[in-house]
Amino acid sequence: MIDEIQPRQILDERPSTRRVGLIALATDHTVEADFRRLVANDEIAVHVTRVAYANPTTPENLRAMQPLLTEAASLILPGEELDAIVYGCTSASVVIGEDAIAAALAAGKPHTPVITPAGAAARALHALRARRIVILTPYVRRTAEPMHAFFSDQGFAVDRLVCLGMEDDRVMARLPREEIVRLAMETVTPQTEALFIACTALRAAQCVPEIERQTGRPVVTSNLAAAWAILRQCGIAPDPLAPCRLLALTKTS
Repeated sequence: MIDEIQPRQILDERPSTRRVGLIALATDHTVEADFRRLVANDEIAVHVTRVAYANPTTPENLRAMQPLLTEAASLILPGEELDAIVYGCTSASVVIGEDAIAAALAAGKPHTPVITPAGAAARALHALRARRIVILTPYVRRTAEPMHAFFSDQGFAVDRLVCLGMEDDRVMARLPREEIVRLAMETVTPQTEALFIACTALRAAQCVPEIERQTGRPVVTSNLAAAWAILRQCGIAPDPLAPCRLLALTKTS
């Protein structure tokens, strides 16, 4: 026997209190896992879509994603509002430009705040009151160089930009965490006020507490910065017991 029972017509306004969209590169192994750890909780749902991307990580291939962003954004809960949408690529954020990315995403998901890892990192570093920074990237030189210009334009003195010469984000994701810590230690200079580790593919967010412990300086990574920006956008209060300085930061001005 098959029975049908009609539910009462009492529905929650939303399945989750807050919901954010994440556009991940088709080849990215890391950003989804970081967002599950850093963002997703009982109050915030993370809805992920992928955008086509072909390695190697060059400025030309990064720019090729721009025409695809509008459709990718439109596929995240069509017809429903998001509290924010994140484009999960640091180097493309810089190469394409934040304004161009925001316009492309707005065409697919209107009236939604846009977060990029590069823009979030700049805001995070300012919130940490850092002025002199060093940047560690996995990229080849010509992909990394626009990063220097971007952060200089944001008012930072970039004392050092380190490139690892890697061209494939699937390989970047395999860099061991202990090696990321070692490279970070070699990147920091005596004048460094903060370290930024670029690239959503690197498993760097989990390394931040150890790097901060060893260097005594605040550390920001692409995924950590984007997660911090999302939490603040969604009204989530800082956690004074967080294992890294950025997530514990209570004053941002």
